[in-house]
Amino acid sequence: MNNSVLTTLAATGFAVAFLHAAIPTHWLPFVLVARARQWGRAKTLTVTVAAGLGHVALTTLLGALVAWLGFQLGDRLGQAFPWIAGGALLVIGGYYFWRQIRGGGICHHHPPGSSHHADEHCGEAKEHSHWEDEMKDSALVTNRADDWAAIGGLFVMLTLSPCEGFLPVYLSAVQFGWRGFLVLSAILAVAALAGMLIFTWLALLGFEKIEVRSFERYEAALLGTVFAVLGVLVIALEH
Repeated sequence: MNNSVLTTLAATGFAVAFLHAAIPTHWLPFVLVARARQWGRAKTLTVTVAAGLGHVALTTLLGALVAWLGFQLGDRLGQAFPWIAGGALLVIGGYYFWRQIRGGGICHHHPPGSSHHADEHCGEAKEHSHWEDEMKDSALVTNRADDWAAIGGLFVMLTLSPCEGFLPVYLSAVQFGWRGFLVLSAILAVAALAGMLIFTWLALLGFEKIEVRSFERYEAALLGTVFAVLGVLVIALEH
């Protein structure tokens, strides 16, 4: 294992985090709330960054747990660990493909005050993002909450929806130790925040209709593909 391998994993991680941030759940709520409350662009982007930091922090914390467990298993399993880790990634990838086929997609947290139920399917084919429907009746948009309550609601909503697609990337880099964990955590922060800021800014300029349905509709398939590729990569790099 060498630095070129870590670079490959870091590039994969950047793509995963950026594409995950492109999903409407990571920027559309901020745009809808900002328009309803007549926030300026600077305030909207600041709130987006603050919520994004919470999102990244929880994902990194979960990633540290994944990495630590991986270190423990790696010490005990030795050369068998890459096969087990790679196999686990392939199984996870298969699970997300199954979710995509059955039409479940990926379910994210619902906005505070929303009248929608958590057992509804997310990612179904619609003419627009399902978040437009969910947010319009939310207290974050209506006058039932002041600005600070709305900001807090956005922060909690995004923080409690960590980037689950990045956790397998942490697992794939276990053999690099804590150095690999720190590199990937930095990649996660840069890619996720950059993606959120770019898509929020574009939406504020009026470009939110750029086929956002595709990200929601095929998120499970995209994650399944990434997990499967990572699984093969972890096994192949061992040789």
